[in-house]
Amino acid sequence: MDEVKNGAENKQVLTENEQCPNCGNNLKFDPKTQSLYCEYCETSVAINQNFAYEEKDLNLGVLEECDWQEVARAFECENCGARVVLDKNERASNCPFCNTPHVVDGKAYAGVKPNVVVPFSVSQEQASESLTKWAKKKFFAPSKFKKKFSPENLKGVYMPCFTFDSNTFSTYHGRIGNRYTRTVGSGKNRRTESYIVWRTISGNFSYFFDDITITAGDKLSDDNLKKTGGFPSENNRVYDDKYLYGFMAYAKTRRVDDCWAQARGEMDARLKRLILNQYSYDVVDYVRVTTKHSNARYKHTLVPVYVGNFKYGKKDYNFISNGVTSKCDGKTPVSPIKVSVFSLFIAGILALLYFLLFT
Repeated sequence: MDEVKNGAENKQVLTENEQCPNCGNNLKFDPKTQSLYCEYCETSVAINQNFAYEEKDLNLGVLEECDWQEVARAFECENCGARVVLDKNERASNCPFCNTPHVVDGKAYAGVKPNVVVPFSVSQEQASESLTKWAKKKFFAPSKFKKKFSPENLKGVYMPCFTFDSNTFSTYHGRIGNRYTRTVGSGKNRRTESYIVWRTISGNFSYFFDDITITAGDKLSDDNLKKTGGFPSENNRVYDDKYLYGFMAYAKTRRVDDCWAQARGEMDARLKRLILNQYSYDVVDYVRVTTKHSNARYKHTLVPVYVGNFKYGKKDYNFISNGVTSKCDGKTPVSPIKVSVFSLFIAGILALLYFLLFT
């Protein structure tokens, strides 16, 4: 058992993962080499990377899933409610979302085992550099925040997602219109008026959706993941717990059917846009679309992000960095002075334009 010091507190971390064949110390997954790595003697051990992952039948796959409890344990943060999964032999030092100290209670995690993982390919040092640059570019953030910002509590965490594929066949009908102008009246009553020419549309539309990604946890939103660049499918691997060595995984808190309902909503919205894109129009009265799904399939995937927080004033600000693209997202404090100055500047520009155009 190794002792890890963090400020004034001492945390204990069990180190009974896969051991180095050279010196016997624990191996960790190295994003740079995509292999297991010993920090003590610099030995690398290759991982058999399997790209032949399965996409499960949405109707049958849920019944076939197995528990993760043979290889995983979990703790729940009493401060922020995060449920984090670790290797069964490891103890947590701090919650990755709020940095609250924790120790695993030893209970197995009876959750659903993922079948796909996207390994980290960005190191913690690279993520730290990207976050520092991101923070310095936040225009409205206070200058003191930018100067002091340092992602010291950065941790690599795998986030649970469901990705969905589906063949869709839609029927639709609706009414769209184009705006035109015409001159009416004569003399003093001569004027230009606008009018709309309406026409009905109807037809069939087929489309295949691939990897519609929905987060299966509540700590990071779909918007967070989209803003950090997403996770291209070419990075997918068959799940192997070796990719988690040295990292944590956030336990899923949403059912696959709930996420499928959300995915269908996104598909419906996109289908409506795709159907309307076939036509030239200015206004839409209504479009009603009825869609049937066939051969719907899904994957339970772990995607890599670095998460951390920074305390400024009396408030904690959370941020994330994509473990594949290094793109960042999060919240930063806002300087009231900068906002006021910018608002006055915009007001001045608008006043000048009004003066030039109307006086």
